[in-house]
Amino acid sequence: MTKMWNEIMEQPQVLGKCMGKNKNAIDGITEEIKRNGISSVVIAARGTSDHAAVYAKYIIEILTGVPVSLAAPSVFTMYGKEVCLKNSLVIGISQSGKAADAIEVITSANRQGALTVSVTNFPDSPMAVEAKYHLFCDCGIEKSVAATKTFTAQMYLIAQLVAKWSGNEELLDELSRVPENMTETFKEEKSVMERVERYRFMKECFVLARGVNYSIAMESALKIQETTYVRAKAYATSDFYHGPFAMIEKDMPVLVFAPDGPSLKDVEEMMKRLVEREAELIVISNKPELGRMGSSFFRIPKSDNDLITPFYNVAVAQMFACRLALTKGLNPDSPRGLNKVTITR
Repeated sequence: MTKMWNEIMEQPQVLGKCMGKNKNAIDGITEEIKRNGISSVVIAARGTSDHAAVYAKYIIEILTGVPVSLAAPSVFTMYGKEVCLKNSLVIGISQSGKAADAIEVITSANRQGALTVSVTNFPDSPMAVEAKYHLFCDCGIEKSVAATKTFTAQMYLIAQLVAKWSGNEELLDELSRVPENMTETFKEEKSVMERVERYRFMKECFVLARGVNYSIAMESALKIQETTYVRAKAYATSDFYHGPFAMIEKDMPVLVFAPDGPSLKDVEEMMKRLVEREAELIVISNKPELGRMGSSFFRIPKSDNDLITPFYNVAVAQMFACRLALTKGLNPDSPRGLNKVTITR
């Protein structure tokens, strides 16, 4: 089996370790947030880590009401400007901890006395050293170019931090069950293997979700792009109505994340429109009745919490991308033209 597949399957163990490993750091960060009266959050990241940042934006704004912006690192590096970051929590997210432009955002924040936090898989990395606090993914070496376990670890650490920050004991309890439930998600392995053959010749697709799971639509599209070379494009269903829907034609593959919860009504309405246009729906949901609307259905564990279902949705997407690459005769561990660590400035 491929390195990518093995790393997908390691995620329950990785998330289980995350919980206890970072408790002291999370306690320290939350104490400083409350003491300093943080009024805004800025997050710097690239690639897969940027999708974890989008997840972070949603969960922070939903649970704390504090506005979150995604940094434009080029402002600091390419244009040589500095943005006011005083009284902000500034978070850098990077699997390797070597993202030079994201590190520059942290450096600028430190000069201004902001509270800085890094989320990386290497505690001795430049970003981890530069930030005041470090949240350690502790995934072990991720050998596949396509990030899987580091992505879910990043989301998990951010969710733990925000749950503690907001005092949300219910979320903390549900997060504690994510590793076990993710193991349940992997029972779809056989289903993925059987159904992915249908998409052997797929060259393009759309990936749709709404709300918090929009971050997962983007991450899923990226995984499909880099491992299978399919031209996958992610949209929030709310945006898909505004123009992109015109591209839908008969048999166009569309992956739809439709978990129970606040986003379900809107996503279901989009699914109905897609069925009318005879699109090829690939449904990922914990609502079996929605599966009947699609040509393929993958089940995730029961939850109506939009802050939790992203973990299960992305696990299915990772399996789908990996198996599709193999079905196409490709090596998902070493996509053409890509390296594990990409440094931009």
